[in-house]
Amino acid sequence: MEERIHYLLQQFTTKKLSQAEREELLALAVDNNSLLSDEIVKMIIAEEEHAADVVDEKWNSVLNKILTVDKPARSPKRVLMKSLKWAAAAVVFIVFSVTAYISLQKKKEHVFATDVAPGKNKAILTLADGKKISLSDALTGDVAKEAGFSITKTADGQLVYNIDESESVDDTRVNTIATPNGGEWQIRLPDGTKVWLNAASSMQYGLNIGKAKQRMVKLDGEAYFEVAKDNARPFIVETDKQLVEVLGTHFNINSYHDEIVTKTTLLEGSVRVLHKSTNETEILKPGDQSIVSASGIDVKEADVDEAIAWKEGYFKFNNEKHASILRKLARWYNVEVEYADPQAKNVIYYGTVSRFEKISKVLTKLEQTGQVRFDIKGNKIIVHKE
Repeated sequence: MEERIHYLLQQFTTKKLSQAEREELLALAVDNNSLLSDEIVKMIIAEEEHAADVVDEKWNSVLNKILTVDKPARSPKRVLMKSLKWAAAAVVFIVFSVTAYISLQKKKEHVFATDVAPGKNKAILTLADGKKISLSDALTGDVAKEAGFSITKTADGQLVYNIDESESVDDTRVNTIATPNGGEWQIRLPDGTKVWLNAASSMQYGLNIGKAKQRMVKLDGEAYFEVAKDNARPFIVETDKQLVEVLGTHFNINSYHDEIVTKTTLLEGSVRVLHKSTNETEILKPGDQSIVSASGIDVKEADVDEAIAWKEGYFKFNNEKHASILRKLARWYNVEVEYADPQAKNVIYYGTVSRFEKISKVLTKLEQTGQVRFDIKGNKIIVHKE
């Protein structure tokens, strides 16, 4: 429903609304005015980088047009127009409140004395013999060679395994790639599967994964997978709470130890999620997200953009508590978080921001709720409740 409202509002502002869509928008203003107002508020927040008067002018115009647009000529039009008038008035009040609030916040943005740079490509590769290689320090080209394969670092920072088909690969050898706080990395496994590792994550995999009957990796943290399709050889991702089995698909797994649940979000294909403690299983379809907790598996419709925002280079917070948001920031910016007031953990925030901004930019956005304030002291973020 939110996506439909967003579409209709975009059509309206660009003067592309058909008559049928016009009547649909009017009906939504009567029956779902809270959803309509919420979507307008979100669209305003998305534009908050523009000057406040520009935002006010645009959305003033939009709302005035909604109020004055030609109404459907059917018999209940008096009731509809009366309801629409009050619904639109409520929208106007909410939007003016938000834009005025944003304008006020911009005038008193917090200036931080110090700052912290964002994370970057950084990982450690541990070979089967225990040798450790800093991938961020390694030169482009071959970084390791062993019997049956070579490992290459590409110019854009990916790690690629190249199998020598003329040699056999020891079934027992495993490699581990790990990103620290403030690091991320992309790898192409010997079977052709592509994996993006988020900060503070690690993945272990056998070097025979290109030929093994069952392709298995072990994940701690968060990763996005584009699994090379092979109907004869399933690909399995094991975490501490679950097993995810696929044949060839795109999905994201979030399985950090400091998170209560493990989330698997499916973008393409099909996956089977197995709860390791209860043996409960669920089959996901595209757009589904499974949530594995101590009690079992729940499946819900996913906010896919939110789930893979980290891979695309930004944070997306969808009515998320600060406690959860700041855990993400701590991993990516390699900082500690201290709560001067524990109540700040429960403040809710909605919005997006680039992962490649300094942390002050992110904290300034969070402060726009008017409910929290941050201090940066060295490598520590101190959170205050306003």
